[in-house]
Amino acid sequence: MLISARDLTKTYETNSIKVDALKGVTFELPGGAFVAFIGPSGSGKTTLLNLIGCLDRPTAGSLTIAGRDVTSLSRRDAALFRGSHLGFVFQDFNLVPVLTVYENVEYPLQLVQPTGAAERRRRVRELLEAVGMQDQQEKYPDQISGGQKQRVAVARALITQPPIVLADEPTANLDHVTAALVVDTMKRMRDKLGTTFAFSTHDPRVVKEVDIVYRLEDGMLVDREVKGAGHQWAS
Repeated sequence: MLISARDLTKTYETNSIKVDALKGVTFELPGGAFVAFIGPSGSGKTTLLNLIGCLDRPTAGSLTIAGRDVTSLSRRDAALFRGSHLGFVFQDFNLVPVLTVYENVEYPLQLVQPTGAAERRRRVRELLEAVGMQDQQEKYPDQISGGQKQRVAVARALITQPPIVLADEPTANLDHVTAALVVDTMKRMRDKLGTTFAFSTHDPRVVKEVDIVYRLEDGMLVDREVKGAGHQWAS
């Protein structure tokens, strides 16, 4: 399995008050999965994505990603692991306003995965074409729509060719039609590249399109639904 969590627990402590954000969560995700973690606010969805994204450490339990135990990585090793294994798509896009569309997509290759100029150009152009943004590549984020920004964010998340992309409420700021286009773009990228997409979402439009749904309540995994035959996943 690409991702394997066993009894994953995360406790936050502030002023001697303990809050259990996750309580013994266990699950597995195969390569190429299109997955949603759903549940009410405070159920633990974002905490779980932060752990998978190596942005935080669990209090207890184990988490293995691509065959590596990531539960005790140092800050430096976690950053290196993110650069080679993980892409991120955010609710508010997080594009760099002073960079063009092209430069925003190219930036991770310069930052965390140094790549020659010719290879950078090839990858960026290929992904911009795949998400339908090749004609907008010289524009800046404030010159394009919200849906276009999110498609650029998807391309940026995929530019380092990570096996996993984590998307935290990626359609929350989009209208119905635009959200459907963005989710369809992610599905096409999954089918083309074999990337696993894991969503934290409240959006029924996203839940409708995924293959596996995990429901969280009060930090616990309470339900799992596999919808139809789905994609032919890798283990």
